[in-house]
Amino acid sequence: MMQFFGMLAAIGLTALCWGMYGPTLHFGREDMHSPLRPFVCVGIAYFLIAVVVPLVLLLRGEKGQWTPRGVVWSLLAGVAGSLGALGVILALHFGGKPIYVMPLVFGGAPVINTLLSAAMNRAFDQLKAPFLAGLLLVITGAVTVLVFKPQTVAPPAPAAVAAIADAGLPVAEAAPQRTAEQKAERIVAVLLSVALAMFSWGSYGPVLHRGQAGMQGSRLRPLLCIGLAYFLIAVLVPLALLVPLGDTGSWNTRGILWSIGAGSLGAVGALGTILAFTLGGKPFTVMPIVFGCAPVINTLTTLALHETRLDSVSPFFLAGMLIVALGAATVLAFGPRGHAPAKPA
Repeated sequence: MMQFFGMLAAIGLTALCWGMYGPTLHFGREDMHSPLRPFVCVGIAYFLIAVVVPLVLLLRGEKGQWTPRGVVWSLLAGVAGSLGALGVILALHFGGKPIYVMPLVFGGAPVINTLLSAAMNRAFDQLKAPFLAGLLLVITGAVTVLVFKPQTVAPPAPAAVAAIADAGLPVAEAAPQRTAEQKAERIVAVLLSVALAMFSWGSYGPVLHRGQAGMQGSRLRPLLCIGLAYFLIAVLVPLALLVPLGDTGSWNTRGILWSIGAGSLGAVGALGTILAFTLGGKPFTVMPIVFGCAPVINTLTTLALHETRLDSVSPFFLAGMLIVALGAATVLAFGPRGHAPAKPA
């Protein structure tokens, strides 16, 4: 029983950290005005928490051992996690708001998680009607969240106002048309970025579970591999691309601190996932609970930290959040569990 409650506590830790990840990262991206610089800070935080700390602790010994199979699967989990973080950063960069970007990601990720888990465990024959109904609820809730997301009206930039005035056009008439064109251009980019995060984080749990099993239940070794993958993808690659891509952002203390804070939340959430697996959890159960609870935490965090006003939140948006959570719980209850091993004759 204590092991079960320990698993729930580890799941709660992951849901809390990942639910706060999006709003925290949003502040870092806004302060540095760059999609790459916050990504670098996230990678640095992962390196400190998921590489340096495990290396020090491994000197004291831990069960399990290094295996090629476990290393490869754990590195792939780190790649999936870092690409998911990049998808979130890009979605925020293209104008998405964390109050609806993160629910969309967390609404679709359990679907990917369950389907991939079923494929890896050859359990597609266990996809029954209640489970498919749960997937439909998740998709319906995600669409509702997108349609009824809270709207914030940003004032036009001073340079844009001056250009409109110099052209002899009324600012009140020209600005809405310009905003509509920009919105039409960016919504596709936001959705593609959300899809990248959704598929990457949806595959994270099953791949990480396979890596941990390959290292005979070790907790620190898979975390160290995840940190290495983050360092390669989220630090070295973005730093090399800052100049070729003409990044116009700037490093500043506030943006760095917010972004490192987001990376720290992500790394601690990864540790929580590993602990949940160590205490008997499976990707079929752990990840849907995480992805069901994280949007609620994300919304509460956004309302507390962001400028979004309570009166701007539509009841339909809140209903969409509830539908996503209900769908995730249904996927949890009726998802395939894999085939039991055959009994010896």
